[in-house]
Amino acid sequence: MAAFYSLTRFLVWCAIIIGLIIGALRLTMIRWVRLPTMAADPVFSLSVLPTLEGGDLILTFRLGTPDFGDLVLCPEPGAPERYIIGRIFGEGGDRVKITNSVPTVNGDSFVLERSCDPSVITYRHPETGVEVKQQCHMEAVAGGLHPVGVGNGQQVVPENREYNVPEGRWFLLSDNRLYPYDSRDYGYVDAASCKERVFGRLVSQRGWKDVNKRLTYIP
Repeated sequence: MAAFYSLTRFLVWCAIIIGLIIGALRLTMIRWVRLPTMAADPVFSLSVLPTLEGGDLILTFRLGTPDFGDLVLCPEPGAPERYIIGRIFGEGGDRVKITNSVPTVNGDSFVLERSCDPSVITYRHPETGVEVKQQCHMEAVAGGLHPVGVGNGQQVVPENREYNVPEGRWFLLSDNRLYPYDSRDYGYVDAASCKERVFGRLVSQRGWKDVNKRLTYIP
């Protein structure tokens, strides 16, 4: 019986210590955020595909300064009570051009190195109910690879745009190039207010049983 109580006390103290460590990390370095579902915010949920999905429980890192190509979570300009997620595709002084949903920065393009696995993402458009199929490719940016949903073969794509990014601002680009919600919609973001890099997903909306989406690294 004494051994049982000793083990119980040990486990309780372990739980307390682990809780304190997690609390300290949450206060200083790491935050977890539950993304809105497709039903709650279809515009946002479409824009983060195929890297993330609506309803994901994600992890962000809050120390240091994000770099070009990082996927970041920031307060939305003009509506700081909301947050946005996009990839840094333009810094102060950069010229960003988007033609047929393909971005260039200062005249430099970005290679689609290979197809994702799976190579096609399929979902129902939340407004029309029409099935949408998008090709998914791994895009090379700043020495890393990340998935993007391209608009190849689609009848309607976002209009062509060109931007000159002011100093102290960032241009964010959605990984979903067919249904973006990014700096083309809400403008440049203040670099000083944008501190959180998205680096992981704990679980998807479907929970722990979704083995392909749990405990995944997010590039």
